[in-house]
Amino acid sequence: MNGRGKLLILDDDQDLCDLLTRGASRRGFETTATTDPSAGLELLGELDPDVVLTDLNMGRMDGLEVCRRVVERRPGTPVVVLTAFGSMESAVAAIRAGAYDFLAKPVDLDALALALDRAVQHRRLTDEVRRLRAAARTAPKLDDLVGDSAPMRALFDLVARVAPTDSSVLVHGESGTGKELVAQAIHAHSRRATGPFVAINCAAVPENLLESELFGHVRGAFTDAKGGRPGLFVRAHRGTLFLDEIGDLPLPLQVKLLRVLQERKVRPVGSDEEVGIDVRVVSATHRDVDEMVDQARFRADLLYRLDVIRVEVPPLRARGNDVLLLAQRFVEQFAAREGKAVTGIAQPAAQRIRDYDWPGNVRELQNCIERAVALTTFDRLTVDDLPPRVAKHQPTERVVVAASDPAALLPLDEVERRYIQQVMDTVKGNKALAARILGLDRKTLYRKLGKEPGAE
Repeated sequence: MNGRGKLLILDDDQDLCDLLTRGASRRGFETTATTDPSAGLELLGELDPDVVLTDLNMGRMDGLEVCRRVVERRPGTPVVVLTAFGSMESAVAAIRAGAYDFLAKPVDLDALALALDRAVQHRRLTDEVRRLRAAARTAPKLDDLVGDSAPMRALFDLVARVAPTDSSVLVHGESGTGKELVAQAIHAHSRRATGPFVAINCAAVPENLLESELFGHVRGAFTDAKGGRPGLFVRAHRGTLFLDEIGDLPLPLQVKLLRVLQERKVRPVGSDEEVGIDVRVVSATHRDVDEMVDQARFRADLLYRLDVIRVEVPPLRARGNDVLLLAQRFVEQFAAREGKAVTGIAQPAAQRIRDYDWPGNVRELQNCIERAVALTTFDRLTVDDLPPRVAKHQPTERVVVAASDPAALLPLDEVERRYIQQVMDTVKGNKALAARILGLDRKTLYRKLGKEPGAE
């Protein structure tokens, strides 16, 4: 199948049918055409077209009836209707009958290709949303970690192999990717699962209190220390201690932490006695700790102790359609909490969610869906329910270099094709201007667009 999709053309004018077939085929569509609408409708099940293109005025069956029958038989298949120029009443009637879009005659083949591309994208995303709604409950998961993308499957596999060991683990990833969930999964599947899981964010505790939090203190160790208090290392005995944002640990404390990891003993602040500990340490950071070591901002010997096994958590933008799968799960979660009958996400809103870059990763997505569920008055989230930064985001096709799966990387000719198409979209199809911007002559531009000069 050609990449742009399968097209079924219904038009009782043989000449127009032939023109549309040639134009669509040259533009990359896998095309089937017939002058008999009834016969064409019988092909729906066999062909499973991505889009149906039909004339409105046909002798045997008009386009409105075609729309109604396609909606009945293949409700997910978009229909694009050709109408006489200026016939707005007919266009409105077609939309009411279930048409996805309409175009006025005479047909501009470039405009038609754009409309068909939009319809195919609508069909595929609608199918994906439907699939993800069903898959949300059965998607691969590891405790609270959910994902069906290649990077997440690789993460699940690594965590499953790391967890039974007693080695220190450094979880690395951008803010909001779920590093603490990874640490919790490691603990839950380890031999220490029955022991405590104790967590601290090293960046959230003032430096003068952090030592006491980690190692504990005795009575009178400092002002207001009216009683002794065990530190987190002691409280995590025979369990797991999660040191979040370890890259923010002050250098003086790095020295003391290194000694604890080497000796497996802690000395509470103000005490002369050491306490033995049996703790597995899992740490996490969004910082480039290797670069910090090079800049003498993080001790190399401490990193060797913490980074026995490194687990990389992929950013949401590198996880493909996981974003929609997660969004659906959040919809169900927040709808149940709020007692609202919200069941899913409308296709236009799903498109915005998929196109957005999510710099805040899963945490930002969760916040977005919580807001949308709280505000919506419908049973499915709409574009108006989304935060403005998501609803108004203008997507650009880009190369995802953060993906762990080589299959997610693009060949050079595809990168070139996307950039040329972006330039064409920006200049609204002005080929002469696009050629000047790209530094190409028009003949070369036409060749790269896959058409001959003058072709319509």
